Amino acid sequence: MADKLQKILANAGLGSRRGIEKWIEEGRVSVNGQVSSIGDRAEDTDRIFVDGKPIKIITQAHRHLLYNKPPNEICSRNDPEGRTSVFKRLPRLEKQRWISVGRLDYSTSGLLLFTTDGALANKLMHPSFQIEREYAVRVLGHVTEEKLTAMREGVLLEDGLAKFTDIQKGQEEDESANQWYYVVIMEGRNREVRRLWESQDLTVSRLKRTRYGSFFIPSSVKSGKSIELKGRDVDDLYLMAGVEPVKQKQHRQDSRKGKGKSSQGRVKPN
Repeated sequence: MADKLQKILANAGLGSRRGIEKWIEEGRVSVNGQVSSIGDRAEDTDRIFVDGKPIKIITQAHRHLLYNKPPNEICSRNDPEGRTSVFKRLPRLEKQRWISVGRLDYSTSGLLLFTTDGALANKLMHPSFQIEREYAVRVLGHVTEEKLTAMREGVLLEDGLAKFTDIQKGQEEDESANQWYYVVIMEGRNREVRRLWESQDLTVSRLKRTRYGSFFIPSSVKSGKSIELKGRDVDDLYLMAGVEPVKQKQHRQDSRKGKGKSSQGRVKPN
């Protein structure tokens, strides 16, 4: 079956789809001797060239990871400030590339999903799928019932209306002005959780994503570690995106063993 060129080349690990679309617009990509245009498709048997060099397309089973991000890591591959990237801790790939399913900001920790399947990543991030993201939030300030109600009903931020679909009180901190809450949100807009609390004159002193859809961080996956998803977990990942799972050969797992859907329970994050 023919696929769009940018999808084929992105799945081969040559870059992002957007970046490859730019290559096509610049006339750098050709198929069977013909310069390509946006929208062109190709088969596995076609001869594809980038900058005059042949590209060998190797069909590989997609791989998927659950990563427990520590604070003070960026979710970009490169940073002008030289900060540590989450991608530096992930297993190395050949002829493929890890794609982050959404992002967490620099100081936020917790669950991040990665996949080599660009189409799957796009679906998992698309607002139309209404996938829940749950966060543990440590808040500094006087939290009133009126403020909680406002965040449940919706607050107009600079980029539109935002709200939490659920807010639950967490464990108290002894002799502390901080309070823990668990909140659920259906989108992944930039700093949306922090901005919702800040709209109520409250300060988020710590933020950790504890759940993405049906996936929790297993207690065995410590901060800065990852686990490769297998079997039923992979099926659930595709079903969460509304895609019928594709049966694939199992890839050897070099990371620590465990189940991506097991939960630590609602305890105060370490």
